[in-house]
Amino acid sequence: VQLQASGGGLVQAGGSLRLSCAASGRTFRNNYMGWFRQAPGKEREFVAAISWNGVSTYLADSVKGRFTISRDNAKNTVYLQMNNLKPEDTAVYYCAADRFPWRSVVTTKVGDYDYWGQGTLVTVSS
Repeated sequence: VQLQASGGGLVQAGGSLRLSCAASGRTFRNNYMGWFRQAPGKEREFVAAISWNGVSTYLADSVKGRFTISRDNAKNTVYLQMNNLKPEDTAVYYCAADRFPWRSVVTTKVGDYDYWGQGTLVTVSS
């Protein structure tokens, strides 16, 4: 079972990137999916999450209005559209699946997620 994040890169402030997270080995269509990020010297932090059916989304205050999370269960893939990027968005971005399927409310806790991939690096220059 693997979650493979991709789409990172170097972008200037104000630019956009779209991250993808493809699952292999099993389906997560019944699980909340989340995006997290970790900057050098900092703890991993929650960025966004989406419910199993895509109806409910939750974004960290720091990215509201700039980032959008979506999913395509037919492709077993989750996306993170990042617009108006800022230098403080620089980090390695990880996707993960909620440990428990059919959760009724979103969780933002790192410990509630599993199947972490190696992440994708996003660098925003000023």
